[in-house]
Amino acid sequence: MNAALVIIFAVMIMSIYLGIRAKKGKDMDLEQWTVGGRGFGTIFVFLLMAGEIYTTFTFLGGSGWAYGKGGPTFYIIGYGCLAYIMSYFLLPKIWRYAKDNNLLSQSDFFVSKYKSPYLGIFVSLVGVVAMIPYFVLQLKGLGIIVSEASYGTISPTIAIWIGLTVVTVYVMVSGIHGSAWTAVAKDILILVVVLFLGIYLPIHYYGGIQPMFEAVEAAKPGFLALPETGMSPSWFATTILLTALGFYMWPHTFGSVYSAQNEKVFRKNAIFMPIYQLILLFVFFVGFAAILQVPGLEGPEADLALLRISIETFDPWVVGVIGAAGILTALVPGSMILMAAATLLAKNVYQVLNPKVTDQQVSKTARYLVPVVALIAVFFTFKGGNTLVTLLLMGYSLVTQLFPTLAFSLMKNNFVTKQGAFAGIAAGVATVAYVTITGSTVGSLLPFLPQAIQDFNVGIIAMILNIIVLTVVSLLTKPMSVTSRKTKTA
Repeated sequence: MNAALVIIFAVMIMSIYLGIRAKKGKDMDLEQWTVGGRGFGTIFVFLLMAGEIYTTFTFLGGSGWAYGKGGPTFYIIGYGCLAYIMSYFLLPKIWRYAKDNNLLSQSDFFVSKYKSPYLGIFVSLVGVVAMIPYFVLQLKGLGIIVSEASYGTISPTIAIWIGLTVVTVYVMVSGIHGSAWTAVAKDILILVVVLFLGIYLPIHYYGGIQPMFEAVEAAKPGFLALPETGMSPSWFATTILLTALGFYMWPHTFGSVYSAQNEKVFRKNAIFMPIYQLILLFVFFVGFAAILQVPGLEGPEADLALLRISIETFDPWVVGVIGAAGILTALVPGSMILMAAATLLAKNVYQVLNPKVTDQQVSKTARYLVPVVALIAVFFTFKGGNTLVTLLLMGYSLVTQLFPTLAFSLMKNNFVTKQGAFAGIAAGVATVAYVTITGSTVGSLLPFLPQAIQDFNVGIIAMILNIIVLTVVSLLTKPMSVTSRKTKTA
């Protein structure tokens, strides 16, 4: 057994230990299991949200896109910063309403705002379906990391099963507490690893960051810019908008908002989170450094760029530390996704369809659903073959369809009805589903439009349709005011 494998397994064991130990001294009812008893301060909420945001997508997908796509990769920097600005105003309102109404899940928010448990069922199903590709992303990344860092000793399939077992155990035992404590270890390790790789590799191979970009530009002219078609400036802008609006619409991210002690936590986080976003630049530097050092990685193989250049450059023990950091980027968000999906299905689907069940039964059902959701995700992990970033964008296109309904619900005079909310989300989700299944683009569906519009991210087109349908149906189903009824009667 090589040194890399020893370090990787040591980190997995540590994750289980931290996850199980987090339960100590707590009565793990559904509120404690899901939102930590609403007792997390600024640092824990920061680490928890960073744990959900900085995932294997960041670690492998960001460097893989820098390696394979070039300039379009920088959209990842833009959408996070825009989302953090929004969070300063958005999250305190959500937290305040959730605390006043004792909400535990994302769907609870929609149920309470629109007085419709069945809208809650629909929102839950959309959230779970969107989270499946996001969880698949974590599992694929975990399989890649363990297989590559172990120098092929462990296959991706076995690695995925081991990682899934680890995360399932500590989610079932400790819920969000386990995720929070593991997030502490993850953030420290990932910060050290990414900064080291992003600085060392460009200097080691090129003599600096600027010479690296000059070498890449000389070898692949125009690679570092946005192309005129496809991932063009209009694609870039609409993708940033889509992902920024959907940033906090993931059920596990939305649910973690409830765990804060007070609303000031979010304003403090909004100030510091954009600085944390700079870490992504160092991930990109690794991908750019790998272009000329490990050439020939095509399609999904581009996600191997960071690990392949690390294996060529460092001793096995260093590769083990890098692999361990990557594993934690899969386990922390993976645990949050599992917990959120299980909570949604237990509380907002099972309990609505079977209202006689007690809160204790709902809590047990949520735990039992964790391995069920995990097995469904494994099925799609072994079946699919998309790159990590593609999987993430697919999920974003779905969860962003919840944003218009949420945004209108926060207005003083919300004109949207429960029927309008349902119809709008359905229209947006149906559009995303059709495009994903058929492999269509805006350009292939509407080839007569100007090229700039053809390049729009299809998730934005789906959201525009969503808002149109939401508005029309709401106006048609809005109850008449008392004054208009009297006038009509007279």
